[in-house]
Amino acid sequence: MSKKYEMTIGGETVTADDYTDVRNPANMEEVVGQAPVGTAAHLDQAVDAATKAFASWRNSSDQDRIDACNAMAKVCTDNSEELAVLLTKEQGKPLGGMGSQFELGGCGAWAGFTAGLSLPEKTIEDSDERHVIQQRVPLGVVGSITPWNWPLLIAIWHIVPGVRTGNSVVIKPSPFTPLSTLRMIELFNEVLPSGLFNVVPGGDELGAKLTNHDDIDKIVLSGSVATGKKVMASAAKGVTPVTLELGGNDPGIMLPGTDPAPFTEGLFFGSMINSGQTCGALKRLYVHEDDLDATVTALSGMAANIPMGDGMDEGSILGPLQNERQFKRVIELVEDAKANGGTCVTGGEPMGGPNYFYPVTIVTGVSDGVRLVDEEQFGPVLPIITYTDIDDAIVRANGTDFGLDASVWGNDGEECTRIAAQLEAGTVYVNKHAEIAPHVPFGGIKCSGLGGLFAEEGLAAYTSIKIINKAV
Repeated sequence: MSKKYEMTIGGETVTADDYTDVRNPANMEEVVGQAPVGTAAHLDQAVDAATKAFASWRNSSDQDRIDACNAMAKVCTDNSEELAVLLTKEQGKPLGGMGSQFELGGCGAWAGFTAGLSLPEKTIEDSDERHVIQQRVPLGVVGSITPWNWPLLIAIWHIVPGVRTGNSVVIKPSPFTPLSTLRMIELFNEVLPSGLFNVVPGGDELGAKLTNHDDIDKIVLSGSVATGKKVMASAAKGVTPVTLELGGNDPGIMLPGTDPAPFTEGLFFGSMINSGQTCGALKRLYVHEDDLDATVTALSGMAANIPMGDGMDEGSILGPLQNERQFKRVIELVEDAKANGGTCVTGGEPMGGPNYFYPVTIVTGVSDGVRLVDEEQFGPVLPIITYTDIDDAIVRANGTDFGLDASVWGNDGEECTRIAAQLEAGTVYVNKHAEIAPHVPFGGIKCSGLGGLFAEEGLAAYTSIKIINKAV
């Protein structure tokens, strides 16, 4: 009998009437655990508990908030083995490498770094007429909606800044990967004030209720563009502040004449990290037509030596796609590319079995206008698109509604910088891709998001400005 996981609301364990099986995407016959199905009543209960917790936490000292973040970092570190195993089994990513242990390490690092951030009071004017100061004050109850690709790390990105700035939290994890989040919040509640963190899992309808809730004061979402638009429309009803970290169709441009050999590893893992299931991963690569063969040879040669398998197997470097919907989408996009003249140099067919494994697939012979190039595939598939003129490549790289990340690759530093300045993205990398850090702000433009995460800019998004204007 698989283990039942429970909700944590107001510091208490809360059961549900219904539970759903969460299966291992590497072997769909394995039930990892049973997740409670949260209801609107559970959500109301959670928001009420968070509202009560906020009434006192908003007056907590700066040191109390620092201590809370450090306590969360310690929980993630002390329980990393348990949480990483659970994460691997429900999400599919390998335990080692850039998988679940890496993700838990990031959780501890982000929580610990955020503890050291601050938004100090500013003196705007100190004159004979007035003394004006600016303060940053908490918003209230934060509603967090997290995805299934990096469930724990993104949860930390959402909730730690909220607590650091004096807010309380209600989190709704993805129904595909709720177990590790349920367990992490349960552990947080052993060391933090009751009601500060509340977790209610459920489907899209519960997310809609969360964003429509009258007592939610801030919404933060990491998810698809389509979901982000719905959340933004919902938040508009109450003029609720939002932070939206949405999808990306990140382009990379290699300068003409670039030898791909020194950059092969960066290109490969920049696109294939988490089996391509990363918003900021490299998703289309523009290469000069004279450099196509060398680039394809380098990347396909590396792909042949990267093991894909069950995340609990020590040798696995890449895991499966996480769920059936995403699995079918990747198949659909690759088949459409084939039908439109694309050639799969590697992969191109599901690996078979009761699982969601899809091999590393490098596609040539496609260009803009084909779905695999125009849409975000979110899988281990990389289309390589040729160009003849570098300025045309820039126009094509910018020619989507996405604007999360982009990258430029080559040995000419000045030319890389020139091109980077013209790419439309929240982050542009040079000779690397998909690198993030807690002290570097992160966010997208166009349809890839609104607002930012990380560093002081991300912290400020959980506050409002309060001015104290005093006559002298």
